[in-house]
Parts: sequence; structure tokens; C-alpha cells
Amino acid sequence: MARLTLLRHATLLVETAETTLLVDPMLSAPGEIPPIPNSPNDRENPLVELPDVPLDYDAVLVTHRHRDHFDDAARERVPDDTPILCQPVEAEDFREEGFEDVRPVDDGVTFEGIDVARTPARHGHGDLADQMAPVSGFVLDADTRLYLAGDTVWYDAVPTTLDEYDPDAVVVNAGAAQFVEGEPITMDGDDVQAVVDHVGDGVPVIADHMDSINHCLSNREDLRAAVDGVTIPADGETVEL
Repeated sequence: MARLTLLRHATLLVETAETTLLVDPMLSAPGEIPPIPNSPNDRENPLVELPDVPLDYDAVLVTHRHRDHFDDAARERVPDDTPILCQPVEAEDFREEGFEDVRPVDDGVTFEGIDVARTPARHGHGDLADQMAPVSGFVLDADTRLYLAGDTVWYDAVPTTLDEYDPDAVVVNAGAAQFVEGEPITMDGDDVQAVVDHVGDGVPVIADHMDSINHCLSNREDLRAAVDGVTIPADGETVEL
């Protein structure tokens, strides 16, 4: 059995194979991060408190280094000797910040009983997606095969990944993050519904990445109204897989 706890936004604790991964830690107090620019909502981030959940973990997995997925507070609070699993292109950045055990995931690595595979992601559409790159998703395969789609929209690589890995559960970053110009750069309701429809009954789809950052313009209530069959945990809630 595996379980995941949503802390806030895309920050998760994933427990599987007697190992716990801290995913995409954004640990700042509310208002410590400036607003994401060029957004119709200029509130300071994060918008909500970090829930009172013990941060016990064996390694950190970072899908990409945007500040809502690895912030200054995480840089300060994560011990330097913590294993960091990340995109190869960002490994040197972690090393330059003093992390001593950086393990870039090219195609895949194994960590404490978990097979970790890196998967494609597209952070938006058209030229904006190129500007937001690089980003990745990851598949964690141990007691349960979990697909963390990362900051991506629905595009051809997502159903291809679902078909290739046949996951037992999927986590999608929703919230329809958006700037003043252009289309959403994370999944909106239609994208999440496409994932739910593709995997079919019996494979839970868990949506996070809402109600915490100023340019995520779709909230939990919007997603519940738009999508049938999606699990939307509250901050601090644990989902058994």
C-alpha cells in the first residue's frame, strides 16, 4: 500500500516501500513570495498557511525548480545531505546551492526500493511552453505505481505515458495557472477530465496545485463542478492508494 499527503499546492509526502519522498517543497510562510507577474491576480504567495504536518522524509523529488515547487524556504530547511532527485538539467543548480547528494534522473533511477522514471511534460502551449521549460513528470513504482504528471497540460505525451506505465494512481497539477495573455500552463477542468476519461474506472486521479498561488485561477470548487470522478484533497489530507 502507498499513501500520499497533500501539504499545499504541489507539495506532497509520498509514502511507499517504507520510504517517504517529499515532492516539490514550497515551504514559505504566506506572503513571503512575490506575486507571479503578469497575472490578473497580484496577491503575494503562498496564499495559505502550510498545514501542521510533520516533515519526515528520506529524499526530495523536484519536478522543476520554479519557485512554487522549490522555494527559498525549502532551500534553507532541507538538510544539505538529503538525497535530491531531479531533472538532469537542474542537477548542477542544486549542487551549487550546497546539496551534497544530488541524483539526476535521466531515464530512471532506483531509490530505497522505489523505481523512479522521468516522463515528459509540457508547461503550457506554443511558445509559452518553450519559455516555461524544462519541466518533467515522474512515475514512482514500488508498492503502488504512481504517476506524478507535474506541471503539464493535456497533450500527446500524457496519454502515451499513461498507456506505457499503466499507473495505479495519477496526480495532476490543476489550477489552470495562467498569465494575462495566453492559454493555461497547467491543467484546467477539460484537461483533468481527459485524464479521468483515459484511465477509466478504478484508477484514482488526484488533483492538487490549487488555492495557493496567485496565478492559479481555477480553484477546488471550480474543478469539482467541471470534472466527474476526480479526487481533490484538502491541504493536510492523506489519500490511501
